[in-house]
Amino acid sequence: MNAAKSVAVFRYSDTEGPGHFATFLDAHRVPWTLVKLDQGEAVPASSEPFAGLGFMGGPMSANDDLPWTKPVLALMRDARSRGVPMIGHCLGGQMMSRALGGVVSANPVKEIGWNRVTVEDSPLARRWFGDDLREFTTFQWHGETFTIPPGGERILTGVHCPNQAYVLDDRHLGLQCHVEMTPAMIASWIASGRSEVEASLASPAVQPVERIAGEMAERLPALAATADRLYARWIRGLKR
Repeated sequence: MNAAKSVAVFRYSDTEGPGHFATFLDAHRVPWTLVKLDQGEAVPASSEPFAGLGFMGGPMSANDDLPWTKPVLALMRDARSRGVPMIGHCLGGQMMSRALGGVVSANPVKEIGWNRVTVEDSPLARRWFGDDLREFTTFQWHGETFTIPPGGERILTGVHCPNQAYVLDDRHLGLQCHVEMTPAMIASWIASGRSEVEASLASPAVQPVERIAGEMAERLPALAATADRLYARWIRGLKR
């Protein structure tokens, strides 16, 4: 009997691991393997051996020319052609957009902290979020944004950054916001990114670190529950 295929999870930065995404996969007994691009691990040449591909966040730009940039973009195009489901969080969603014909550019303002987003009123959005969810508070930390790639459909929008999530082929999910957050991740980002936050407080979508930390206990359980809806829908398409 062949072993079950695993989900390959790609990490661009050691501070931006899979977080709650890994917790969900473990809870649902979905095998996964971490590809540490930040440590120079190679990008697979093909998506065929995997059940799905997960791409996490990172402080770099999706437009940077880094050693893994072209191989990741090629792998994403290969995955779409084979129907291997992809999910991208923030930088991962931006890279997916770029790979599949979209454009990544500066957002009018930075978004850092807890911001409200609205679920689109569409059949596709309801399939991914459920019939009862209209809006929620998510976590943000980005200065760039993506366009919806050709063939994709937006399922989530926000005041300060309209394109918050899209779906292609009803199996590939690109996210601008961070639904994968954990207390440890937020604490780490605050510690390393305090100067960026303080320099960006003129943005209406950036909150002081004290507020970000102070709202964490209240916000994270609901965000994890929303993430679970998306992840549950996503794993239905895995190539077993």
